[in-house]
This record gives sequence, C-alpha cells and structure tokens, in this order.
Amino acid sequence: MSQITIPKFPSVKQSLHTELKKRVQQYFDERGIDATGNPKLFTKAILMVIGFVLVYLHLLLFTPVWYIAVAECVILGGFIAAIGFNVMHDGSHGSFSTNKVVNKIAASSISLLGANHFMWNMKHNMIHHSFTNVDGVDDDIEVGILMRMAPTQKHYKAHKFQHFYFWVLYMLLYVFWIFFADYKKYFSRKIGNVPLKKMSMADHLEFWGVKVYHAAVFIVIPIIAVGWLSWLVGFLVMSLVAGFILSIVFQLAHTVEHTEFPVADIETNKLPDEFAAHQIKTTANFATRNKLVSWLVGGLNFQIEHHLFPKISHVHYPAISEIVRNVCREYQLQYIEYPTMRKAVVAHVRFLRQMGRA
Repeated sequence: MSQITIPKFPSVKQSLHTELKKRVQQYFDERGIDATGNPKLFTKAILMVIGFVLVYLHLLLFTPVWYIAVAECVILGGFIAAIGFNVMHDGSHGSFSTNKVVNKIAASSISLLGANHFMWNMKHNMIHHSFTNVDGVDDDIEVGILMRMAPTQKHYKAHKFQHFYFWVLYMLLYVFWIFFADYKKYFSRKIGNVPLKKMSMADHLEFWGVKVYHAAVFIVIPIIAVGWLSWLVGFLVMSLVAGFILSIVFQLAHTVEHTEFPVADIETNKLPDEFAAHQIKTTANFATRNKLVSWLVGGLNFQIEHHLFPKISHVHYPAISEIVRNVCREYQLQYIEYPTMRKAVVAHVRFLRQMGRA
C-alpha cells in the first residue's frame, strides 16, 4: 500500500478534552494523590512477574506429568497477557510510577515476553491512541483480507463467516506478533501505511537482543530441557492462550456495536470530531463493575478513560469514570458500555457479522 496523509483533528473554541482534564485534575488535587500507580499496583506487578518466572522454571526443571504441564502452559499464557496489560501497558504510557526509571523498567517487561517496545510504542501509543478506528491509519483494525474490521474496508465473500472463525485467528496473535509483525515493521520501516520513525543504534540493538533472548528462552532452552515435541505442544498452548486473551480484550474496546469509524473530510483532511469526542465515539467499556476482570486486564475494561487519560494509571479509572460519564451527559455524547464481558463479546460477534455482510 502507498503511504497516506495523516488526518487532523478540527480546532474548537470550547474543547471537551480541556474540560475533562480540568475536572479530572481537580479530583486528584482535592485528594492530594498522584495520577500514577500505587503500592497495590506495584505488588500486583511483582507477583505477576514472579509467578511467570516460577511457572516457567517449574516446567523446565521439574517436567511435571503432561496434564499438569499443559495446565501450567495455560497459566503461563495468562501471565504473558496479564503482564502486558498490568505492567508493560502502564509503563509504556508513563503512568506506572512517578519515577521515569521505574516506568522504563515496567515498559521493558514487553521484552520479557519477546516483543519489541519501539514498535509497540509507535503502533499503540502514537498511532492507535491518536487515530482510533481510523481505517488506513489505526493498525489495530487492519487484519488484511482475513477479516473486515471497518465499514470502509474491502469486503470479501469469506468475511460472512468471520464471526465464526475469528476465535482461531485471535489465538494466533501472539505468534504472529513475535515472529512476523515485529519483523515486518522493522524491515518495511512502516506500521501499516504510516512511516516508522528513525531508529537509533540502541533501538536496533534492543530489537535484535530481544529476539535472540526470546528464541533462547522460549525455544532453544525448552527443547534441550524437555524435547522437541513436548516443547512444541507447550509453546503452542501458551501462545494460543496468550494470543486469544490479548486479542479479545483489545477488540472488545473498539470493534463492537455502537462504536464509530470516522472518516476524514476529503478536502480538508480533518476528522469529524475533536480529539476527546473522537475517543469517546470510537471506544467502549465492558464489565466495569467486575473487580476480578478489572484486576486481571489492568483496567483496560475502562477503555474510554484510558484513551482520554493514558498518562493516568488504570488503578484510578473506576473513580474518574464517574467524572467522564457526567461530562458525556452534559455534552450529549453516548458513553458506550457493556455491563458484562459476555455481553461485550456478543456485541463484538454481532459487529463482525455485520461487517461480514456485503
């Protein structure tokens, strides 16, 4: 594909984003608390990383009976997703801690999982968070010919079945990300149609260092320790579980019924709404009353709040969500939310079915 012209947000006199930031900042000022993580988050992060390492070591050093090994590989896949949601994600946005070094360490946990932070930062922080659900720019809704994730994307006959086969494709995300997507971005110097910013020598060394580490820790050492076939089964179980969890959580936030897919004006190249309204219209929350879901997915079920305030740690989203709801009512904007994860999944399936129609 050819490179595209990046769209712009329109300028407005009374900014919704400014009003939201003012009210949320007032919340933190009145309570005298930081907008970053707290001891509960730090404890959770440490427990998740330790859990990941212990399960990994137990599989290699103690080689449990096959059904326990499979169960531990499922748990390991869950840890990969959980560390990504709870540690890496906040760290990459600079919201994990008030300390920049701690944020960098938390963000670097993506290396523990085998992915490259430079690519993630540009794909997620810079592109997805700015141009959510904008076809041709937001790489998160670009799945190629296999799925149609936006009304403006080309329709193929196979798409009418995508609400059946998406489960399988989502499971492949982690393997695709680690072994293909990172390399495609690196060698093509593009993320989707958007040119990749220039990488420093340190960025290049980190990219290859992480890939060598991942091959050693997740492929070579396990094969030596447990044999090729046992490694293959375990690696596939771990990867498919991690891939599906990562995929479904992110897709429930943007590709469900009622979310919009804005298109820039042909003449002005400007999007229909200012930044805050754009984020609210293209994003959905789910299961926000479920404390277990919120704990496991790192507050990503409060996706509206996250897109409006990525620099605020997810531990504060339940509180500031009330502020955002009130502002949406005042500005007559729909606050898209599904009360349970099951209903959000149903809304996603319906959306895929709708997109699958010619």
